[in-house]
Amino acid sequence: MSTIINSESKTGKKIDIGALIIKYNAFFMLIVLIIVSSFLSKSFLTSGNILNILRQNTPLMLASLGMLLVILTGGIDLAVGSIAAVSCMMVSIAIAKWNFTSVFGLVLAILISVLVGFLLGAATGSLVAFMRMAPFVASLSMMTIGRGIAYLLTNGQPLRLPMERTASNILNAIGNSKVPFINLPWPILISIIAIVILFLVMKYTTFGRLLIATGSNETAVRLAGITVEKYKFFSYAICGGLCAVSGILVTSRAAIGTPATGLNLELDAIAACVIGGASLSGGKGTVVNTVIGVLVLGLIGNIMNLLSVPAYPQQIIKGLIIIVAVFLQGVTDKKTRV
Repeated sequence: MSTIINSESKTGKKIDIGALIIKYNAFFMLIVLIIVSSFLSKSFLTSGNILNILRQNTPLMLASLGMLLVILTGGIDLAVGSIAAVSCMMVSIAIAKWNFTSVFGLVLAILISVLVGFLLGAATGSLVAFMRMAPFVASLSMMTIGRGIAYLLTNGQPLRLPMERTASNILNAIGNSKVPFINLPWPILISIIAIVILFLVMKYTTFGRLLIATGSNETAVRLAGITVEKYKFFSYAICGGLCAVSGILVTSRAAIGTPATGLNLELDAIAACVIGGASLSGGKGTVVNTVIGVLVLGLIGNIMNLLSVPAYPQQIIKGLIIIVAVFLQGVTDKKTRV
């Protein structure tokens, strides 16, 4: 039996605490994890560890934001990890083999890599939106193709950035140094910019509202004379671009491009969206809750590492949390229908 308390507001309405916890379960899950983690390890709440969590999860954050756009349309993108790998290899090849050694060369290398990611995402979007292929099948095909391209580019060999070149040093500095004056790592700043932009787009633009409407009731949107295919197409294309940035940031931290970059990234991105309350049937999900979902996964991994727990139990805990999140989502939907 859920606990009911009276609100002190002028409306005199009662607040159902149980329903509130279920509705905002991702937020409460994050708070509980922070409290438990702070007791389990004294190192957890240090500024260095917090910044480390945020920096390590920047690639996942960007991929999850892209995945959210796709999920909102009722689709799914299994190619996000492969796209990150291709962009990782592209920026490395541009600097190491194509002699993009200057600052301008680095900018050009990044733009080319992001464009390639955008085009790979657009290819998946075209199959889903215009060819009417099932999102799972289309993205699974692109996942295989993308991973093959990543390995083919260097015959499966990692490619280290030549650190004597200006472009390599700047890219490596972006991954490992802090922004002057604000003392914030560059990857975190980049993820914050992406979060703010997508939040504003989804909250205040026609594109964002129609993207959600497409996943919520595609038939109604079509009958309103709106081209649904356009929104599906761009959701995958934007997702590809964000995943490309994700791969570039992975390269910037390690100063090496490897075709194995982004393995299982798609699974973690889907998990983050689901934990944040996004519905895999489409039409439900927010940028803020997806950020919370990423942080929940990041906290789990971090506290396990601080406690020297092997990686395998982390996968079990992630799976259990996803089950709980989906269960609570189902309970919320039932209460809404009632």
